[in-house]
Amino acid sequence: MIVKEFLSIYQNDGIVQSISDKITTSKPGEPLHLKGLCGSLDTVLMSALLKEKEPFLIICEEKEEAQYIYNDLQALIGDTAVILFPMSHKKPYEWEEVDNANVLLRAEVLNILSNYSGQSLAIVSYPAAMTEKVINRKSLVKNTLSIRVGDKIDRNFVAETLNEYDFERTDFVYEAGQYSVRGGILDVFSYAAEYPYRLDFFGDEVESIRTFHPETQLSIQSVSAMHLIPDVQTKLLQETRESFFTFLPENTKIWTKDLSILSDVLTENFEKGTMVYEVNSSSDINLLNKPEERWETAKTIKKSLQGFVCVEFGKRSHLKNSETIVFPSKNPGAFQKDFERLATTLLDNQTHGFHNIISSESPRQLERLEVIFNEINTSIQFKPLQISLREGFVDEQTKVAFYPDHQLFERYHRYKEKNKFSKNKALTLKELRSLQVGDFVTHIDYGIGRFAGLNLVETANGEQEVIRLIYRDDDVLSVSIHSLHKISKYSGKEGAPPSMSKLGSPDWDNKKSRVKKQVKDIAKELISLYAKRKNAPGFAFSPDTYLQAELESSFLYEDTPDQAKATIDVKADMEKPHPMDRLVCGDVGFGKTEIAIRAAFKAVADSKQVAVLVPTTVLAMQHYRTFHDRLAAFPCKVEYVNRFKSTKQINETLARVASGETDILIGTHRLVNKDVL
Repeated sequence: MIVKEFLSIYQNDGIVQSISDKITTSKPGEPLHLKGLCGSLDTVLMSALLKEKEPFLIICEEKEEAQYIYNDLQALIGDTAVILFPMSHKKPYEWEEVDNANVLLRAEVLNILSNYSGQSLAIVSYPAAMTEKVINRKSLVKNTLSIRVGDKIDRNFVAETLNEYDFERTDFVYEAGQYSVRGGILDVFSYAAEYPYRLDFFGDEVESIRTFHPETQLSIQSVSAMHLIPDVQTKLLQETRESFFTFLPENTKIWTKDLSILSDVLTENFEKGTMVYEVNSSSDINLLNKPEERWETAKTIKKSLQGFVCVEFGKRSHLKNSETIVFPSKNPGAFQKDFERLATTLLDNQTHGFHNIISSESPRQLERLEVIFNEINTSIQFKPLQISLREGFVDEQTKVAFYPDHQLFERYHRYKEKNKFSKNKALTLKELRSLQVGDFVTHIDYGIGRFAGLNLVETANGEQEVIRLIYRDDDVLSVSIHSLHKISKYSGKEGAPPSMSKLGSPDWDNKKSRVKKQVKDIAKELISLYAKRKNAPGFAFSPDTYLQAELESSFLYEDTPDQAKATIDVKADMEKPHPMDRLVCGDVGFGKTEIAIRAAFKAVADSKQVAVLVPTTVLAMQHYRTFHDRLAAFPCKVEYVNRFKSTKQINETLARVASGETDILIGTHRLVNKDVL
């Protein structure tokens, strides 16, 4: 099942269609109350009801709820149709701690609303963000530089404007507030865009505008226009501020949940903001943070709501003349990894005509669930949906029973925040910027030389930025920045300077040939070794059973891509008829132990015993607890031996191992003694 098919269930429902008509035809002061929405049914309805030219503003109680609803809407309607409007500070009323990522998000929202052209749009926010005033629309428009493909504009004028906006000129653009000029190309990272822009000039005409990835510097897609604004948090500090509601189109539909609680939060915000201002009124930063300039009272927000069509989706209605529509939905309940009970519930749903839908972001997780239900009862039917929503629901109106996998397995589901690019993510560019003149570098084609900085050179197509390298006898090599991937910082013996290469000499090619020969010799030895291992007899483990699928599905966290791949590769090795030879390598906390648990359980499920060898006594105890806790719900006995156990206890444990009662034994080098193996 795809998301579009899932939403169509609601879009084609009679009651949902009547709600859509009411929202469209209602006037301000004619609110609607949708009662009885459980779990993520609220965001499903929002997604089904969202139309072009009728944007939604969803006001949640606090930041965490807003983040969860934002993630739900992202999964249902896509990243381009939903945006988050956060507060500009890390914590409410601590104005010195500005969150730069949030400042960029706020500017991005204002930019989108200023240039709104009727596309489907949902804005998610919360009181601490909504009550924080923003730059007025007139000042924003006045300080916005809009450039379109085909415009004739002087590059020097653009550069001067960017300097006035306090943009920093750099060699490469990788974070907001930077720009660079290289011949006929101008790169700039606006404060109100997710990706930087690349303008290609032909003379004074803008020939093309493309977004590009700040890490790779490669183009993403062509766009027809871009809009540049300065840092609205600092550059336009003295401008008059106004309510965020003034930026909303007139036909915006506002969704609120439990308005009485929202009002209490708004009032508390204003009172706390006033108190903090009075305590810190001597600070210069409070020029922007005066309560009467920066914060809206609950009364003012309520008045602003009266100018729009409002939809309440909490338990109670708090707006006058509200029309209530009840949705007969309920929570699906907790199954606590009891698949037999879940299977019975799904069969009962089928009998009563419900659509069973199980969602997960991981296709592997959905495959595991299919294996489990096929083992229990082949009559069970459910539709897999590859998204992740915060909570499940059973909707008796549309006959939909929706179950997110993290609730079935009691896995903690955390919201995902939007990532912004920063210096530490632009690895290649950061390394180039960290090079000092005189540092040794290696060019894959020309050998070892010294870095001599960046220079502009004249080419047939105008100025071009190049990397200047110095070789033996002061020979100079200019390398285009587009060949940056061929250059790396030299790494060799500590304290011993390398021998610089000579341009035009065969020395570097000879060195590469010798190294290639040595690599081939090593590869030949490895091929011979692996051929012998391939011919050695081994035990081919059986394919996964439903118990293996159940174990992997019950993992508390979602598998990382590398973790999932390592699990598949290890199990594939185990199913081959020759000894496994694989190293799983990763940093602390990356999930290596979970892979070992899955491999050990696969062996146990095939009537084999497993020995887990660890380097320290403490680690033996830690691994025992981890293995024991993960396998507690399965028919698998785990024990351990270390020096903290008495001789009697160790002998009793080894006796159970010898009799086959113990399935997994964990220990240090004691495991390699003759009385164990």
